[in-house]
Amino acid sequence: MVILGIDPALTVTGYGVIQTGAKVSLVEAGVIATSAKEKLAGRLNKIYRAISKLIIDTKPDVVVLEKLYAHYRHPTTAYLLGQARGVIVLACATQNVALVEYAATRVKKAIVGKGLASKHQVQRMVAATLQISRVPKYTDVTDALALAIAHNHIMRVRL
Repeated sequence: MVILGIDPALTVTGYGVIQTGAKVSLVEAGVIATSAKEKLAGRLNKIYRAISKLIIDTKPDVVVLEKLYAHYRHPTTAYLLGQARGVIVLACATQNVALVEYAATRVKKAIVGKGLASKHQVQRMVAATLQISRVPKYTDVTDALALAIAHNHIMRVRL
């Protein structure tokens, strides 16, 4: 099974593609970056086109997206994040690929064993699971890979 995890954001959207089977292996990972100097419509279009191309190129069986968490002190951030998530959901719908969502605490529990794990703990477990020697430069990439790995763990437990 090919799983695409996406950590959505307007500035840096992280993504990670894994292949599952006898073991979990890394297929591809990276970021989609936009500039705050660009107009919002152009930034959202860039994310939409990049995710659509990624889906076409990697042919995932499922896309895993982090659920929106909005802090009451930062409503504008939640609003912008919601728009980025919206174009990602649209890309999944237009490419006819299944989409699932998990809360960050659910992902951390599946990866590390506790829902309040630190970013560092998640990074180390992602690197260990994928048997890579270096932790990815961007935490957005690690978070995306964690989403994909967590979905694999959760699905195996349900079977």
